[in-house]
Amino acid sequence: MTRNRNVTLLYWFNFFLKLKFYNAILVIYFVYVTGSYALAMSVFAVASLSSTVFELPTGVFSDLIGRKRTLVLGATAHAGAVIFFAVGGGYAALVVGGICEGLARALFSGNNAALLHDTLAESGQEADYQEYLGRTTAMEHVGVALVGVTGSVLVALTSFAAVMWLSVFPQLVLVGIALAFREPQTTTPPAGNPFAHVQTAWRILRRNHRLRLLSAASVIGYSVGEAAYQLRVAFIDMLWPLWAVGVARMLDNIMAAASYYFSGRLIRRFSALRVLVGGGLVGRAVMVLAYGVPTGLSPVLLSATSTLHGVTNVAQDSLMQHEFSTEQRATLGSLVALGGSLVFAAASVLIGGLADWLGLVAVLLLAQVVLLVPVWLNWRAFHTSGRDAVARGDMFPASGS
Repeated sequence: MTRNRNVTLLYWFNFFLKLKFYNAILVIYFVYVTGSYALAMSVFAVASLSSTVFELPTGVFSDLIGRKRTLVLGATAHAGAVIFFAVGGGYAALVVGGICEGLARALFSGNNAALLHDTLAESGQEADYQEYLGRTTAMEHVGVALVGVTGSVLVALTSFAAVMWLSVFPQLVLVGIALAFREPQTTTPPAGNPFAHVQTAWRILRRNHRLRLLSAASVIGYSVGEAAYQLRVAFIDMLWPLWAVGVARMLDNIMAAASYYFSGRLIRRFSALRVLVGGGLVGRAVMVLAYGVPTGLSPVLLSATSTLHGVTNVAQDSLMQHEFSTEQRATLGSLVALGGSLVFAAASVLIGGLADWLGLVAVLLLAQVVLLVPVWLNWRAFHTSGRDAVARGDMFPASGS
């Protein structure tokens, strides 16, 4: 596979995007500032609600105006989020940071995958989309792994403030990388009313039964899974000293990076559907064991599930990209992300409140039961249509329509 300029830049963009030294201890920092699990998790909810508000406008913006401009705005908003988190000092600053974080997520959500897809289509490499998606996304986890232990050790040796401000510099580099991208010329941006563009995308989603099921699975899997993932740092903090929390997050991301990197090969070998359903079931079983029998080995078991994270996410995205239309690719991605943001906001507050009330372990176990629902939805999407090439594990067509 040959690599062009945009793909190379995307590797570095994803690396610096996650090069934040607070990654391993963010929820602990929020609890430190606010004094409550519920308030700490509500910052994540604010980011999700902010993403919800901006999701559709930014998806349409990407389709109508351009991938590069959208990427630059997203990088700028992300840098702003890190700065406000670093300011800290009170709940209000965290909320402003959450709003900026949500805006950045919205700008990235449909746009970045569409940028990669359009870039590859421009050079006739659409068939390699899942390979490049896995490898470029792996760089996010490489970034998190590199700063995971550093952040938690620095907190133990210095302060939360030092770690937060140290995280600002890589995000300024991120803005510079975004400015270096080139706008792909694969498609001509559609003219006309942006509202009509959204209406067309919604019609595609509403009429495509398989896309509806895949989208619902993505929404539930992301929202509940991400809320539980953010809170599990507090679970690890109960079993390991604070400085070692970063070790667990580092292990998570090393394994996730490998999972993303080899995801294309695994999907071609076993098929996207088998990887998605089988990986989901195995992951739930291991997490129930880790949370249900909490010991010093539980964080290691949780990290082991990250070997499934990358390949299942790439499988999910590949199946959905196959169902998207070319003209509404970013907007359809934003519609799905919109649903994920809404449900994540509710799940974050609910999970945080239940953790205060029922206890951390009970809530994390309950989340694993809920996460069986997307496994069933993904299986159901193809169960009634065995004729589909994707379900049989054949190569993806060059583009979805």
